[in-house]
Amino acid sequence: MGCDGGDLLRCRAIAMSAGGTMDGLDLLIADHNRVRGLFARFRQAHEDEDTPAMGELAGKIFGELEVHTAIEEEIFYPAVHDLSDELAEMVDEGVQEHHLVDVLIAEARALAPGDAEWVAKVTVLIENVEHHAQEEETELFPPVRSATDTATREDWGTRSEAMKAQRGAPTSADAAELTTEELRQRARDQQIPGRSTMTREDLIATVDPR
Repeated sequence: MGCDGGDLLRCRAIAMSAGGTMDGLDLLIADHNRVRGLFARFRQAHEDEDTPAMGELAGKIFGELEVHTAIEEEIFYPAVHDLSDELAEMVDEGVQEHHLVDVLIAEARALAPGDAEWVAKVTVLIENVEHHAQEEETELFPPVRSATDTATREDWGTRSEAMKAQRGAPTSADAAELTTEELRQRARDQQIPGRSTMTREDLIATVDPR
């Protein structure tokens, strides 16, 4: 179920319950940072040889990436593909990078957590996603931001939050009831990069409140 017609009202209600509608590009960056925190915690668990923690964190990584790639492919990429030939090329490349992520997740899920091959696949997955996210943030998002208006990007944000809610992923509405100090503590615990300079709105969009 998408955000067309009457369902758009429900999508907007979700966004408003979080204190307003956030820019869709900023929400994608928040997703990147939340997953980067999971990556850092996975690496620490690997270093500590904590297989149960590695398995749990990998499961969260897989789930986050599946929702994030769906948002990009169903909402963001179609909206920006035809803005320019250069953006179309980057979007097409991004879709192929998503396919590689899907393959690695499927292969990792078929293996036992902690096995050498499983660790290798998750490590390669992390490296690919880190490159993909950095490339989007430095090469794709800036020209998209310049070519679009605030209302358009807020519509992406509303629809993205609705999709997260539908798929059981953390939303801004879930985190909005936390105090600022609770948000900062969770950001520390989740090893969210850049947390010390984040505004309350940034923290609400980034931390996993669960």
